Formats: sequence, C-alpha cells, structure tokens
Amino acid sequence: QVQLVESGGGLVQAGGSLRLSCVASGRSLSSYTMGWFRQPPGKEREFVGGISWSGVSTYYADSVKGRFTISRDNAKNTVYLQMNSLKPEDTAVYYCAADLRKWADTYLKRYDYNYWGQGTQVTVSS
Repeated sequence: QVQLVESGGGLVQAGGSLRLSCVASGRSLSSYTMGWFRQPPGKEREFVGGISWSGVSTYYADSVKGRFTISRDNAKNTVYLQMNSLKPEDTAVYYCAADLRKWADTYLKRYDYNYWGQGTQVTVSS
C-alpha cells in the first residue's frame, strides 16, 4: 500500500506561482497512475490533472490547461503540480491520488483512484 503526502501549499497573490509536491512512501511510485484533484470551499472535489505511470500521457481540466503542469520524478518518488498564473478561483484544498491501473489520456480524470493524500491548502488572494 502506498501513502501519499502533499506539501507546498500556501497563500499567494493572483498571478503568482506555487509548486505542490506529492511524496509517496511504502511503495515505488513508478508503477502508479497519478492524479491531482482539488476541493474549493463549499464545492465538490474536482479533477485538476493526471499523469500516466510512464509519464508520457498527461491530461488537464480545461480550467487549468496552459497554467498547470504535472510532472513526476520516480527516483524521488514524487509527483509535482506546477501552478502558474494563479487565480482566486484556484483556491482549494489540493489532493494527490494514485492508482495501479494503467490509465492514460481522458481516463486520467477518473475519480476512483485507490489511494489519496490528506491534502494541502492553496489560497490565492485577489
């Protein structure tokens, strides 16, 4: 079983950048499909982006496309979410998720990932 811990959240002004990290323990991340999700205050959890186990395939929600980038460093057992040009509507708790199923492309936006982190708060001020 893999355990996931997110970090890197915080308070940033609109237009700024943050990089979130998701570090895994217990298992190597190299075989896992990884996803990032977020839950804005008072709203449902929503898909942000995902990356295939190989790193070849990525998929993003329209709301973040062109601003957010997912990458993975299997040697460090870490997945990153680089967030640029942040907007107040990006304010949310951000979660990473992992699954052993080999998803790619639009399958990355599935919500039934098996493993989830506890989340990290991102607040974007206007």
